Amino acid sequence: MTSLPIAQTHHPAGATRSANATVTLDYEARFLRRKRLTTDDGWSFVVDLVQTTSLDHGDLLELDDGRWVEIRAAAEPVLDVTGDNLARLAWHIGNRHTPCQIYEDRLRIRKDKVIAHMLEHLGAILTEAEAPFTPEGGAYGFGRTHSHEHGASAHEH
Repeated sequence: MTSLPIAQTHHPAGATRSANATVTLDYEARFLRRKRLTTDDGWSFVVDLVQTTSLDHGDLLELDDGRWVEIRAAAEPVLDVTGDNLARLAWHIGNRHTPCQIYEDRLRIRKDKVIAHMLEHLGAILTEAEAPFTPEGGAYGFGRTHSHEHGASAHEH
């Protein structure tokens, strides 16, 4: 029985190393610690990171056999949000702790009927699309925005 190569080292996007392969994952699948993955060209490896990590488009995983795998964000159902006051719409999206990708002329969220309904009532124009979803990091510029703590003044959501 042949053992699979193991990725225990994560390098953020921008590393000056070329990848030997790619793996394409949606937003949820890019949040992992230990998981078997299959590259886009069909070979498998195991990710075994020290802690649960949010992998971003362009990040690299270094395998113990010397190969490197680049992470790619998969196309998935999203809503592009436009309207007269994007800052106000962004505030309401953030107030619901909804991950959001920010562009100069629009916002992008994962397709969600409840959030879509709220945004429509606020005057937003919503356009459905299939596109990679790579939202902004947390309040300190990294990581996922859910399961966060508010400190001593925590409140119920």
